[in-house]
Amino acid sequence: MAFTMAPGASRWQAGAWAGLPVLHVLRRLATVLLVAFIFFACFAFSDTSPYDMVAIPTILLWLCLGLRLHRGMLPLLWLLILYVSAITVALLPFIDQPLPVTWTIQLAYLSITGVFFAMLFSDDTHARMELALKTFVASCLLSSAFGIVGYFGFIPTEDLFYKYGRASGTFQDPNVFGSFLTLGALYLMHGLLLGTTRRPILSAVVLLVIVAGIFLSFSRGSWGGTLIAIAVMVGSVYRTTRSTALRRRIVTLMVLAVAGSALAIVGLMSIGDTAEMFSKRAAVTQDYDTGETGRFGNQMRGIGMLVDEPLGMGPLRWRLIFALEPHNSYIGSFANGGWVGGATFIGLVVMTSFVGFRLMSRDTPYRRHAQIVWPALMMFFLQAAQIDIEKWRHVYMMLGMIWGLEAARLRWLAGRVCT
Repeated sequence: MAFTMAPGASRWQAGAWAGLPVLHVLRRLATVLLVAFIFFACFAFSDTSPYDMVAIPTILLWLCLGLRLHRGMLPLLWLLILYVSAITVALLPFIDQPLPVTWTIQLAYLSITGVFFAMLFSDDTHARMELALKTFVASCLLSSAFGIVGYFGFIPTEDLFYKYGRASGTFQDPNVFGSFLTLGALYLMHGLLLGTTRRPILSAVVLLVIVAGIFLSFSRGSWGGTLIAIAVMVGSVYRTTRSTALRRRIVTLMVLAVAGSALAIVGLMSIGDTAEMFSKRAAVTQDYDTGETGRFGNQMRGIGMLVDEPLGMGPLRWRLIFALEPHNSYIGSFANGGWVGGATFIGLVVMTSFVGFRLMSRDTPYRRHAQIVWPALMMFFLQAAQIDIEKWRHVYMMLGMIWGLEAARLRWLAGRVCT
């Protein structure tokens, strides 16, 4: 029957929107919000960013559209609840101090984002992971480009994209900037190694930009962590493939990549004072590491104090005692949340490591994405021994990815048993 509108009636009154597929529109909106959510992860100029502004509507809309909590992600959920609860208990004596309270609330919020990502990636896993990783690469490209132009002085504003003589991109800290880029680099390298990327030349160019950003961050943790992550990823891909031709391709491309990276680094070091900064940052320790009041000295004295503090010092109390952050998330978790908080953090790392390596080794539809995400997250767990990662937004996203992949793997196995 043809629709006719009464004379003088507005389109709204006549039901002009009645035929609009509302659910389809909401799903499209949810996808747009998710892309914005992940892309904005690179904007970390301050404690609040566009990432946080998009987080709440994104999470709420996706939950309304039907995310599910699968049993495979329950260990992550309970560990994060226990971790935040331990820190909340340690906070109680200082509940009247705004900064520790704000810090604890932010930690709880980041834990919620981790659970959200686990729920998100446990269903429609391949499509959502591809969308997320491609968006993350775009975020890395933007941040790296800003870091490069800032480092070489194309943007004259002091401390914008460039701090302490090092590229910082869209981050406050060059160390966080360099490490953030690793996941994007691994995704591009994985596609080039397996030949799955549709535009290999474009992927190679973007990869070079991201690698240049990692190098110009002059972050020892980012350099070492990225090399370890690449080695773990390449080793896993090489070991799990049965194709002799593909193995030859992997070896050839890695030789070319090493040679190309070496040439690019030599070229970068010939510009300005890059070589001097490289020589300075390549040292095993820096001035602030050594001495009784240096980072390592504070850690040794702090460990002795924590033995007598079962409830911990409380959130952000370490900096008041030692005038410096612990620069070690494992020690920091004991300081912030006591024995329970520290043990829980270690348990989270151990269980996630077990799940990550198992995902990479088992022949399932989720191994490819695990080979990309787990080495990057493993890098952060290693870096946690020399920097504080518990407030890094993208770490919780990767935690959610790994546990989402695990939940999807368990459901896939259950489906195979049933058939």
